[in-house]
Amino acid sequence: MTNLTTKLTEAQKLAMSIRPKVGGFPTLAEVLREAGVSMNRWVLPSCQAIYHMKDGSVVQQGNPIVTGVHEIPIFNREGLIKALRTDQEGKSSFLEFLKSAWEAGVVGYDVDLIGRKVIYYGAKGESYLEEYPAVTLPK
Repeated sequence: MTNLTTKLTEAQKLAMSIRPKVGGFPTLAEVLREAGVSMNRWVLPSCQAIYHMKDGSVVQQGNPIVTGVHEIPIFNREGLIKALRTDQEGKSSFLEFLKSAWEAGVVGYDVDLIGRKVIYYGAKGESYLEEYPAVTLPK
């Protein structure tokens, strides 16, 4: 692994070890921010994540939600908000959240770790912005 991939992987491991089950995303985001990640772009349904860091960018390829040819669901803001709240309440896994977001018509999203906001995108340019709170990490 390169220094960037090692830095990212170690930050992800730390974040998962201290992340609370309820409302855990801000903790994950803060650990990544402190590790030098300024932006994280997710592409659905491929589950590809791109992390922009001070010294370069890293791609992380997850397991696709679907393969082959599929119709993209229509963007459903209420469905997305429901998926977000379910995840924030600790009632879904990350993979379940990604599947629910895809089913709500999300084709990708950008996490701005400096501005603490996430913008979710539909195939036709629709979007939904959600801000998240700052957190103080345990020492």
